[in-house]
Amino acid sequence: MRLNSTSFVRVLGVALAAGLWFAAAAVFAEGLTARLDPDTIHLGESAQLALQFEDCQPRTVPALPPVPGLNSTYAGQGTALTIDNGRQSMVLSLNYLVTASQPGVFTIPAISVNVNGKIVSSAPVTLRVLKANEQAPAAAGPGEPALLKLIPAKTTIYLGEVLPLDVQLYYANAQDVQLDPLPADGFTSGKSATLPQQQVRVGNRVYLRATVRTTVVATRLGDLKVGPAECRLNLRIPIARQRTGNPMFDDLFDDPFFGRRYQLQPRTLTSDAQTIHVLPLPAENAPASFAGAVGSFTFSATVSPTNVAIGEPITLTVRVTGQGALDNVALPSLDQWHNFKVYPPTSQVETTDQLGVEGTKTFQQVVVPESLDVRELPALAFSYFDPATRSYRTLTQPAVPVVVRPSAGGPSLMTANASGAPAGAPTDIVGAKVRLGTLSMIAPPLIQRPWFLALQAVPVLAWLGALTWRKRQDHLARNPQLVRRQLVSKQLKRGLAELARRADANDADAFFALIFRLLQEGLGERLSLPAASITEAVLDEQLQPRGVDAALLAAAHELFQACNQQRYAPGGTRPNLATLVPQVESTLLAIGQLKL
Repeated sequence: MRLNSTSFVRVLGVALAAGLWFAAAAVFAEGLTARLDPDTIHLGESAQLALQFEDCQPRTVPALPPVPGLNSTYAGQGTALTIDNGRQSMVLSLNYLVTASQPGVFTIPAISVNVNGKIVSSAPVTLRVLKANEQAPAAAGPGEPALLKLIPAKTTIYLGEVLPLDVQLYYANAQDVQLDPLPADGFTSGKSATLPQQQVRVGNRVYLRATVRTTVVATRLGDLKVGPAECRLNLRIPIARQRTGNPMFDDLFDDPFFGRRYQLQPRTLTSDAQTIHVLPLPAENAPASFAGAVGSFTFSATVSPTNVAIGEPITLTVRVTGQGALDNVALPSLDQWHNFKVYPPTSQVETTDQLGVEGTKTFQQVVVPESLDVRELPALAFSYFDPATRSYRTLTQPAVPVVVRPSAGGPSLMTANASGAPAGAPTDIVGAKVRLGTLSMIAPPLIQRPWFLALQAVPVLAWLGALTWRKRQDHLARNPQLVRRQLVSKQLKRGLAELARRADANDADAFFALIFRLLQEGLGERLSLPAASITEAVLDEQLQPRGVDAALLAAAHELFQACNQQRYAPGGTRPNLATLVPQVESTLLAIGQLKL
């Protein structure tokens, strides 16, 4: 069987991508997603169902489950390497054409496939088929490419009650997601946790839903505002490929095997603010032992030791376990403990969930008995308010018997004074000393010593150094473009040195891959774009309209095309590699001097 040039390049591209596929599949997690585009068609039209295998590959093409009234035909496959927030993943798409024999609403059930001994499944998808002359209904939900919602667990809470909040981001294709801190005046904010992503439908559109759950605790009464939540991200908008004029390469890049190109569109999303009504804790039936704990708790106490001499310490350990604002839980009052010296307690919180609202708060209280009349440690009472039942609850621990004995080494009732006479006996007045005794020279004060004066400059110098460092850090924080330029400059310098070594070693693949990466870093820094999004197309789309020198554009085009030729039709030799190094260096230097 003969292969023409186009077929040969396609086969070569498949082989290269397959190598990348197996390398990525060994590292990342596996997943299966079913996407239907469009999800509403007219009778006689077709919809495309794509089974997208992320970082995995089935051994055979799976058959779609039979659905009465629907017919499906396998339409080929495509593979794409995506980079999202620095994470690389390989996505294999198996495409099917779906047609209907009658109008109606059809549900394609979940599809399960065995991949390397592991079952991966997709979510069900729904196809609406309209009559030939029937008008498509309006979408039931928003058609925006991304949405942001703020959803509180409830809108009426009590003072001190923990309120969970969900910030939900709905998106179809986005990256570089940054969620800003949630404004919550009148609340103290707790920890946050990221929940697993889910595929959901809003109207006629399918989104991936990313959820961040956090908690707040109200610190004052009334109607308080939470939010709005804000999220900054880059939407990935598909763009058409430009033709190169070379039929062989145009056929290659038009092949669905190589996926689609995207441009990044910055977007800031804002949710609606939520009003939370904060109620006061009931004053009726509030127990005397209540110290502000709100939630649901259990309570235990231990004492050690229980047999001590008078003046020896006893450690009281109290554990409060449950769900609520653990930081607001206080030790039961010991004001009624007579004949004890009470020291300030210590506390420690150990949480058992990601949000920090479930766990145990442990108190250690040291008390010292001051009387032989002590027979027990008094009973303890711990009270809390339960928002679920809207009532107070009091937990108690019974008194603990202790034995207090006299101290074995205590002072006697009669003590001797310095002259040996009993306490209280009169003593003679001692006369003034007549002779001074041995004298010694007093050293000069520290203020007159040079080393002490020099030592005073150390804090000043340290403060000046810290101030200089802080100003530099503030300057860099206000100038992220400067930070990136410095970092890219170092990367280019190291890359050019590595490029010469690759040329000497005649390692053509690594040589051209390094050129491509250096061009991405240099152009990305100048255009303020992510390096991963830089392709040859930016030369004509971004640089040419800004009046960049045509010679520089031609040199950059030549380097990009050389990289593409090496990837898909390798044939570089050692002399050719060595001659390219000065061209690459001069091109990168000219790119770095662009004023855009």
